[in-house]
Amino acid sequence: MIKMQIQIALTVRRAMQKMMRKVFGAAALLFVLPLPLTIAQAQPNSPATSHNSTAPGTPAPRDGQHDFDFELGSWKIHLKKLQHPLSGSTSWVEFDGTSVTRKVWDGRSQIEEFETDSAAAGHIEGLTLRLYNPQSHQWRLYWANAKNGTLEVPQIGEFTKDGYGEFYAQDTFNGKSIFVRFIWSETNTNKPHFEQSFSEDGGKTWEVNWITDQTRVNDETGKAR
Repeated sequence: MIKMQIQIALTVRRAMQKMMRKVFGAAALLFVLPLPLTIAQAQPNSPATSHNSTAPGTPAPRDGQHDFDFELGSWKIHLKKLQHPLSGSTSWVEFDGTSVTRKVWDGRSQIEEFETDSAAAGHIEGLTLRLYNPQSHQWRLYWANAKNGTLEVPQIGEFTKDGYGEFYAQDTFNGKSIFVRFIWSETNTNKPHFEQSFSEDGGKTWEVNWITDQTRVNDETGKAR
């Protein structure tokens, strides 16, 4: 019975992968739902539920709960923003401002307050909430703009090597379904670099539309880090 349910679950997963690959392309595999809960997983005494059931020789998952510690403290921000994403526009506007990040839950969560101004494009005030999931070893990044006070769809991902991390989400832009990608780089320096990109072809191509470069302000918060 258990074997049959597992086979059914695998069949459903393959069907979903095939459907999403057709609609969104290869990048859609990032967003396929996990397998339904099986009987073996649900039974408390089953070996499948053991937290120490990692196969011999398999490296333990990387603990990334301090990956965003570099952001703690105060920063000067230089922002370049594409005025009209996914329109063929090449017109950029530039902003200057500041951000302050403080930790919550001993670093497993952070709140960043972000504020920039541009003579040509006005004022941007926003907030980023970062949450670490110790089970999946991934971060969820939520952005909110003070203009509407709403948390956006979270970007989900992790740091894959020193100073470099990628985070993805599926969202809508001007009524169209798109993929969104965040890339953090040079986070092991005092000048981290961030880029946001949109894709309207299932992740085959990406258009960068938001670039920030940061310079640390030597305040007490930064020194304490």
